[in-house]
Amino acid sequence: MLMSESQEKAIGAQSDPGIVQAYGLYEDDQMQAFINEKGQEMVKFSHRPDLEFNFKLLDSPVVNAFAVPGGYVYFTRGIMAHFNNEAEFAGVLGHEIGHVTARHSAKQYSNQMLAQVGLMVGVVANEKFREFAYDISQGVGLLFLKFGRDHESQSDELGVQYSTAAGYDAHEMADFFQTLNRLQQKAGVTIPDFLSTHPNPVNRYNKVHRHADKAQANMDKSKLKINRDSYLAMIDGMIYGDDPKQGYVDNNVFYHPELKFEFPFPQEWILQNTPSQVQIISPDNNALMIFTFAQGNTLEAAAQAATEQFNLTVLESQRTNVNGMPAYAMVSEQKPDPQANGPGQQQEPIRLMSYFIQYDQLIYVFHGISLKSEFNGYTQNFKQTMTSFKKLTDPRRINVQPTRLVIKTTNQSGPLNTILQRLGAEYNDLEELSIINGMTLEETVQSGSKLKLFSQSYNKG
Repeated sequence: MLMSESQEKAIGAQSDPGIVQAYGLYEDDQMQAFINEKGQEMVKFSHRPDLEFNFKLLDSPVVNAFAVPGGYVYFTRGIMAHFNNEAEFAGVLGHEIGHVTARHSAKQYSNQMLAQVGLMVGVVANEKFREFAYDISQGVGLLFLKFGRDHESQSDELGVQYSTAAGYDAHEMADFFQTLNRLQQKAGVTIPDFLSTHPNPVNRYNKVHRHADKAQANMDKSKLKINRDSYLAMIDGMIYGDDPKQGYVDNNVFYHPELKFEFPFPQEWILQNTPSQVQIISPDNNALMIFTFAQGNTLEAAAQAATEQFNLTVLESQRTNVNGMPAYAMVSEQKPDPQANGPGQQQEPIRLMSYFIQYDQLIYVFHGISLKSEFNGYTQNFKQTMTSFKKLTDPRRINVQPTRLVIKTTNQSGPLNTILQRLGAEYNDLEELSIINGMTLEETVQSGSKLKLFSQSYNKG
């Protein structure tokens, strides 16, 4: 049964604080204003112009844009870094507005659970642990809506329609899919649902170009906006990748300069960091570690709070210490919810290894999670990470500066590969720079072109 508009608004308003808390808002007034202004303008051309929309820029390096019921639309700074003009942004903006106006998220919500901010609740409700691991990898307690092909195709068409009505060249939206496709092929990168639901982005790329041709059939194409230079000027100086003050990864070690701790994690595992927690996902997606703040004033109180919150059965526990810090270790089990099982289905229990660690007047917790039958295969990885937590003292690690995008203009023509190196790019960054510039390394760059590069000493003026 489809929810009412008032129910949609209530869900969006309820989800928004958790989303903002999990990701954080990116502190750039100009970019926040840009997203809101362009969003509100485009809503006027949509099928629900009277619905109150909210547009926000999230402080996350993950390349993503998504919408939840009630008109809440979010872009990460990660996806903003990969747009190369305003028209690409506008196409994705129209796509996300389309999900709301077509009530895709409301329809999906009628069939799917709302993943809790507590996150482990998702273990019980999902049929497969792999799906739970995917939800966790998004790093936020919100609607983990996975739209089907029909919904995505409709939103693509609406994205073309809305962005064209707002005066943009929708062909740029199709071109952006090539960037997303390259990201998809790059190991360890989380991609938006609007790409991941499609195994063949080439067909989608062609279809969006056809939609754009149709939408522009009776228009003066010379008047359609792309706005490359102004967009690049806006993102000049934006933080790219992890913001060190929120924690960063180097050589499979996670460092947090402000809270002054560090811990290693296993090779091949994927770490995703948000302001509220760290998730570390195994290569096979069958196990994950969560690191976050614990509730409670003592180690025992924190362990008891987690036991109650996640309905755990404690199998073993003990007081211990981790690198001189008081700690409490626990192995527990979470029984599946019988109501979550379908007819004839029997879910397997989830097993957890937890370490509660008291450090600098705070209590942190690691949870290592897997199916009971696979738990023994991950215990060494879990324990090695958790017992290696220690104080960060190296000033070089504490004072590290973020990588920022810097826009430079080339005064020469030539292959992107050559031009980037002439502008000071490191060899190891070339492939990533080619992706964020929306070009191949062999593609010819014309003199006077503006390009994105990386800098660790640049400050936005």
